[in-house]
Amino acid sequence: MTVITPARRRARLAGGLALAAALVVAAPLAASAHVHVTPEAASASASTRLSFSFSHGCDGSPTTALVVNIPDGVDGATPVVDGAWTISREIGDDGVATQVTYAAVTPVEDGLSAAVALDVIFATSAANTYVAFPVVQQCETGQTDWIEVAEDGQSTDDLEAPAPVVAVGSVAEDDGHGHGGDTAGDDHSDADHAEADADTAAQTGAQADPVARWLSAGALVAALAALGVTLLRRRRT
Repeated sequence: MTVITPARRRARLAGGLALAAALVVAAPLAASAHVHVTPEAASASASTRLSFSFSHGCDGSPTTALVVNIPDGVDGATPVVDGAWTISREIGDDGVATQVTYAAVTPVEDGLSAAVALDVIFATSAANTYVAFPVVQQCETGQTDWIEVAEDGQSTDDLEAPAPVVAVGSVAEDDGHGHGGDTAGDDHSDADHAEADADTAAQTGAQADPVARWLSAGALVAALAALGVTLLRRRRT
């Protein structure tokens, strides 16, 4: 019969707990490995400042640049100056930027949080639709193309590299700066649409959190199972 000393028992127990702890930590980190955009909802024809944030590199490699492609449905795109980034643009025939590149002054290490900002004006034709912003994350080694868009019957959880998406609501009322839309019709229609857009954004965020929670719960179950096996072996010896 194999004899297991107290020291070996403690080593096995410690190993099982370490593995379980690693699983618990890794699950939510994997679920959050995206380029996020905030806010996730905006009105058409109004200026909105979008922030594109990330907290990871490319398989651990530091981030050197974030390239934001400006999609159809955007009438204006103005990068926000930030001392951490060097900004360059490609301009279309209509004078609107088609691509904005934010090059990091100092590469952003994996595990550090960073963000870039862009002031956009969504076209009236984009009202009550979803607009995706394809983003390319360039790193010292490799890159990740965050360009996938969910099709009917899919969610972002089904995608390996989802593009950041903004829910564009109804045309905003005139804000005094020439960016307002037509407010004819029901006086409450814009407010109702704005509230619905906010609810949609909240639901989208709520769907992301349960994923991390379920992954964490699964990892916790695995941890408890590993601990149970270790204790059972200890009793038998």
